Formats: sequence, structure tokens, C-alpha cells
Amino acid sequence: MATKAKTSKLDPLGDRVVIKPSKREEVSKGGIVLPDTAKEKPQEGEVVAVGPGRMTDDGKRIAMDVKVGDIVVYAKYAGTELKIDDEELIVVRESDILAKKS
Repeated sequence: MATKAKTSKLDPLGDRVVIKPSKREEVSKGGIVLPDTAKEKPQEGEVVAVGPGRMTDDGKRIAMDVKVGDIVVYAKYAGTELKIDDEELIVVRESDILAKKS
């Protein structure tokens, strides 16, 4: 069963997860304002929608390990970036999620 937050207008399929990336740092620790080109791509975000899970070869569905509202860390170059209604989102496979923050 897919779960979806009200902020997302996407229903991910299979083992895909929609993540809202954390905000990028605007100012360095030393107080220097960073231009867009110098900002590092975030690797952390909040799960806003979860697909129903991956299907096995014999037709059984494998449940997802993440749920809406989880804060996760994902691979640096994983997924597909989207912009929907001025909201930046990234769609990744569950296997691209490295960890959940507790």
C-alpha cells in the first residue's frame, strides 16, 4: 500500500521513494555567503511519499523499510530531481537510501 503526504503530488511506483531534500547551507561555518555553484548537493531529506514495494519473481511484494516522515540519507548522485509547484523533490529507489536518522 503506497503512502503519500499532502505536500507531494506524486505516487511512486514499486520500490521508489519521493524525498524532499534538506535546505542547502546559504552561509559557511566561517560566515561566508556561498553562491549556488559552491553549494554542496544535499544528501539528506524527508520522505514525503513511498511506493508499495518491490515485487519478487514469484509475485510477492516486499514491504518498504521507510515511511512518510522519516529523515533519510541517500547516495550522492542517486535518483531523479524534479520541481513540482516550486517544491524541489528527488525520486530514488529504496536501495539508494543509505540510512534513516533516529
